[in-house]
Amino acid sequence: MKMKTLKIGLLALLGTTALLAGTWYGVFGLKPYQVSPEEISQHYSYPIVQPVAMQLQQLDTNSYSFSYRSFDGATVNGQLRYPQPLPSHGKPLPVLIGAHAMGRAQVRWWQDSFNGRPTRENTDQITAMALTNGYAVITIDARNHGERKDPANGIADIIHNLHWWGKRKPYESMLIDTVRDHRVLLDWLAQQPQFAADNINIAGYSMGAHISLLLAATDERINRVIAIVPPHINNRTAIVAPLNMLSGLADNPVWLFSANSDEYASKKQNQQLFAALPNTNKMHFSFDGGHLLPASYVQTLESWF
Repeated sequence: MKMKTLKIGLLALLGTTALLAGTWYGVFGLKPYQVSPEEISQHYSYPIVQPVAMQLQQLDTNSYSFSYRSFDGATVNGQLRYPQPLPSHGKPLPVLIGAHAMGRAQVRWWQDSFNGRPTRENTDQITAMALTNGYAVITIDARNHGERKDPANGIADIIHNLHWWGKRKPYESMLIDTVRDHRVLLDWLAQQPQFAADNINIAGYSMGAHISLLLAATDERINRVIAIVPPHINNRTAIVAPLNMLSGLADNPVWLFSANSDEYASKKQNQQLFAALPNTNKMHFSFDGGHLLPASYVQTLESWF
């Protein structure tokens, strides 16, 4: 009799839990939605202000910190470095834009550690490789990251509210506005005769890979893309899902780096993303392990440069 009562109580508890879960999802859970090409174009457009008022401060013989006003008046900060010594041919330099991971900052493309914590993504090694191969490298902090952190609206708050309360707008806006910040940066790069306008490329890790795909899909001035462990984004946040913007990547060669046990994108999802990329000039490199790739992945990029 006690066992029967226990089973009845357990079933009641499970039923109540299921009811609460269903109620929560019905009220707060993220629901898939559809976006049209017109909506995508509208969201990623931006008021063009020329010239871009770039404020440069020289750090050493080949490096500069900078800031500029973005399309909405927000201040964007970053760093630019030229190869040293500069190539003797005098031709415009190819450019690599580095895009950092969520919760990180643009400084991770320049330093092997920051505030006592190592740059485990090894993006600083990509920068070193690019400079050695004659590229100028430039980076900015994404919205709500690095020097642009908002104590009243931190990353943890944005992600918590996204998943628990279905507040997708702050998350989507962070990504879209970061893409538009990069588009303003491209406006400035296009004004500078020292840069090759037809050879501006982007590499990104995790959220940075996500940003890289979105930027290349919305701005034809990006040439090649290195997307390192991009998270899988579905139609619950459709306006920032690269799979909804594939037509814009038709002119972009893409190298995709993925992990077979990535907690943010399954092996199957990565294979589907790669298969869907429309440009036939593409490569897919997969590694065992999780979202943090082994340091050796950087050596794979030597032939890209």
